[in-house]
Amino acid sequence: MEEKPIKIGISQGDTNGIGYEVILKSFADSRMFEFCIPILYGSSKTASFYGKLLEEAEVTPPEIHIIQDANKAVQGKLNLIRCVDENVPPEPGHETEAGGKAARQSLKAVVADLKRGAVDALLTAPINKHNIQNDKFRFPGHTEYLEEHFGDRNRQPSLMILLNENIRVALVTGHIPLSDVKQKLTTASIAEKLHVFNRSLREDFGIARPRIAVLALNPHAGDNGFLGDEEAVVIKPAIEKADKAGISVFGPYAADGFFGAQSYLLFDGILAMYHDQGLAPFKALAVEDGVNFTAGLSIIRTSPAHGTAYDIAGKNEASANSFRHAVYTLIDAYRCRINFRTATANPLRKQYINKSDDKEKLDLTGE
Repeated sequence: MEEKPIKIGISQGDTNGIGYEVILKSFADSRMFEFCIPILYGSSKTASFYGKLLEEAEVTPPEIHIIQDANKAVQGKLNLIRCVDENVPPEPGHETEAGGKAARQSLKAVVADLKRGAVDALLTAPINKHNIQNDKFRFPGHTEYLEEHFGDRNRQPSLMILLNENIRVALVTGHIPLSDVKQKLTTASIAEKLHVFNRSLREDFGIARPRIAVLALNPHAGDNGFLGDEEAVVIKPAIEKADKAGISVFGPYAADGFFGAQSYLLFDGILAMYHDQGLAPFKALAVEDGVNFTAGLSIIRTSPAHGTAYDIAGKNEASANSFRHAVYTLIDAYRCRINFRTATANPLRKQYINKSDDKEKLDLTGE
């Protein structure tokens, strides 16, 4: 059976960053439309503005198909729903209140369509975490905002995973000050993240028995308590707890040696304790094709692993590789999750062997 194209809702991100540039560059390649039906939530005038900049660099932007409803989207074109102020001109490279407002409006519109099932999955272009804030948007980033709308019913937390073909790094703590990391790390929080990570690796990435490495908090993994006792008191008990629950988890490993020796190649996932511990080495290894994936949501969401990049916005210097890989990852994860749910929808009942007499026999009435 031929697979139905996935309808991807794309939030425009900050008007003045590189979001429009990487979106238009990605879909300038008509082959991208073979995999999905993209719907950009933004401004037709802003798309035209950045399209003209691409033409100056001899890149032909994709044909824009303006629609009012996601159900009217067509394949073979970049569909666009106008949901932000068309009268505000872009100011590439500048942090403005209007740019943040447009990012909010776009994200709100695509989330509404996700909730009503008009689009299948979400791809977010980069936002500025400062200018997007207002009295109704008080979130450190996309991850926390989306958890509010699509978080697990059992209130398991979402999980930020940065990945490419060779590495997947997840974080116990995300967008918080470094001074707050120690108090946020508990045995329960680490074990919880390991469960979310393991589940996502199985359901969203098709890995039957994931191997997860856990990084230490302190240098040299605490050096037997000389440089800190969090490894022994907090992290190891979480590893033991997850291991008893059937998760293949190892560590804690000193972060410097772990990445320096390329040990990450031996595991399906790495759980870091805080933001820069995991993302600094990741971005050094995967600066071009890195993807941000949010696990633990009822929807599939990806994003390029870079920010607004104001310093190169509007200069035709932005690489579309990360955004393009975000599209590929989204499609693969969406299909993996559908396949997993189909395969596990009607599990066989556990068989009961009656051993009460001399002969063992299968008893289909037993529990």
